[in-house]
Amino acid sequence: MTATAARRSDRRISPVFVGILAVTAVTGWATWTGFAEQPGVAVFLFVTAAWIVSLCLHEYAHARTALHSGDISVGSKGYLTLNPLKYTHALLSIVLPVLFVIMGGIGLPGGAVFIERGRIRGRWRHSLISAAGPLTNVLFAAVCTAPFWLDALDGVPADFRFALAFLALLQVTAAILNFLPVPGLDGYGVIEPWLSYNIKRQVEPFAPFGLLFVFALLWVPSVNHAFFDLVDSILAGLGISDMETYCGQDLYRFWQTSDFCTVSP
Repeated sequence: MTATAARRSDRRISPVFVGILAVTAVTGWATWTGFAEQPGVAVFLFVTAAWIVSLCLHEYAHARTALHSGDISVGSKGYLTLNPLKYTHALLSIVLPVLFVIMGGIGLPGGAVFIERGRIRGRWRHSLISAAGPLTNVLFAAVCTAPFWLDALDGVPADFRFALAFLALLQVTAAILNFLPVPGLDGYGVIEPWLSYNIKRQVEPFAPFGLLFVFALLWVPSVNHAFFDLVDSILAGLGISDMETYCGQDLYRFWQTSDFCTVSP
């Protein structure tokens, strides 16, 4: 195999990612048309698959930016194939974020791709690599909310609208949480190159626990309310009401769906 062919294979989109896209498309169609006998199941699969797609794009953005910044090793690691099974911690990168969505309706970030920072020169490049992931969530949120702030929802089935609203909520929460300057999260990665060596050394032992700390903090009622008030304000400014996100989450949890959000055929 030639070096050129190897590079092509390193960047070829994985069948795993294509499969996830297919699940997103099929379940989105089932949600839109009402084809599914249980709309909640279709919403669950659609939102979960779309959320995994956004996680893959998040990690791809990190890897692609690192590639152009000097870390040519990301290709051989499989990070450019959009295959979630290639990530450093598949459990943290995919399974844990999905569990966060199921448990609390929060788009909490997962694990990360491993970037060989020693290959990269310049503090701005290091910061941009860290920022690339959450900026992808911002872009994904813009796509999800576009039909709302463009008033393009005429004729859109309610179930699909609710699902899209909930998916937008996940992207907004992911963007906000990812940008927190907490060790282990991308927000800290943005500012880390600008910190002194002593500060970085003192903070380093806490990095593995940053994600769990944020998740635990969100269980504090006052913090949870303040956080979701901020999220709701952002979504309201983009044309998405509390009722739409509530019904989206209600339909997503099909095992406990209430009659309030049930849409008659």
